[in-house]
Amino acid sequence: MSLRFRLNLLVTLLSIAFILVVGSILVNDTRISIRERVEAASRVTVQLLDTVIVSSVMNPEMGPTHLVLRDFLNSLGYVRSSHIELYDYEGRPLYSSPDSTYKSDVNPPDWFVTLVSPKVETVERKIRFGTLVVSSSAMGSIREAWSGFGQLMWIGLVFFVLLNAMVYWLLSHSIRPINKILEAINRIEKGELTTRLPELALPEFNVIGHSLNRMAESLTAERQLEESRQLTHLIQKHIEDERRSLARELHDELGQYVTAIKTFAVSIANRAKANSTTAGMPEIASGAQVIVSAANQIYDGMHSIVRQLRPGALDNLGLVETLKDLVSGYQVQHPEMQIRFHLSDNLQSENLKSIGETISINLYRIVQESVNNALKYAQASTIEIELNKVADGELQLRIQDNGIGMDVAKVDQTKHFGLLGMRERVQALHGEFEVDSAPQQGTTIHIRIPKLVVRE
Repeated sequence: MSLRFRLNLLVTLLSIAFILVVGSILVNDTRISIRERVEAASRVTVQLLDTVIVSSVMNPEMGPTHLVLRDFLNSLGYVRSSHIELYDYEGRPLYSSPDSTYKSDVNPPDWFVTLVSPKVETVERKIRFGTLVVSSSAMGSIREAWSGFGQLMWIGLVFFVLLNAMVYWLLSHSIRPINKILEAINRIEKGELTTRLPELALPEFNVIGHSLNRMAESLTAERQLEESRQLTHLIQKHIEDERRSLARELHDELGQYVTAIKTFAVSIANRAKANSTTAGMPEIASGAQVIVSAANQIYDGMHSIVRQLRPGALDNLGLVETLKDLVSGYQVQHPEMQIRFHLSDNLQSENLKSIGETISINLYRIVQESVNNALKYAQASTIEIELNKVADGELQLRIQDNGIGMDVAKVDQTKHFGLLGMRERVQALHGEFEVDSAPQQGTTIHIRIPKLVVRE
């Protein structure tokens, strides 16, 4: 059932109810008016006839009362709103008043007659040699009332038809923008986010149109943001792949060359020591030791770079052991600080193998970036890292320090690439990223990864 039909039906029902109420009031007023008119006419008729009867009694020379009254009634003829009958002493009719001819062409329906007819009142007078009976008769008044009432009914019917036609036209014209709004919603639902509604005539529909346009703009921005996040996620994945490949190349290729240089240098140093009596051999042995030392430094530096590019423990031992190794390395480099890693009891290393490489490397990079930021800027003495898995399968990561903190409301995080990078990593995993900090109160980073992403 359409909105236009329902509104038009409502107006129709209200119109019918109004007509019924007005009609009932008119019928009630008509019934009261007819009753009062008939009662008044009956009283006048009875008083007139009583006067004739009294005059006949007081003047016997006029003849018998019933005959005098008969002659009077014959000369009187029709009496409105009254029916008069005269009988002799044996009950034989002497006179019966004629029916009313007023508006005789009007035939009111039975239901109207039933509604407005007053109660018939009869007055009986015993006279000498006869009986006079006067009964109220409202038919003439009813025909007169129906004549006016019928005109009102026709006027009401015409008004009812015109009103509904006008309401139908107005509704059709007024709710026409709804079709445009529904069409726009369907197009937006199908992904056509460039859909916009024009200015609409009615203020209410215009407000809806503006709201729908703003929603489409928000959805467009959300789609662009989601596409940007997917692109960022893809770029990060390619970066990690390149880092892994570069780390493997450094470890396999450059490591072999450095090892070979070190081996040749050791061999030269040993031969030089064996022929130390020969001129120049001590200098050769010393130079070879310098090469060995340089090779060792290159090898250590290369391994440090490889660990920065791609932690090998992540592929072999999993996320937990890699984070433990990362924290241990930071602790060795900064013995003056306390860097602690907490793992919840319900989350063991074997449980994390199923979360996939993407989540593992992103959580590792977030912890790495957070600790680096705390070491560089926070002036903290304690850093705590906690990894937890709640009952519904959600992963929670918390990194907290007791440093100088910051006013998060005044920090433009879009210009702080560390925070921005962490936020993008978390949002690419459909997670939640929150920074809780205040001046001189430290900084806490809360990260939540939903269960569905963890399962993937």
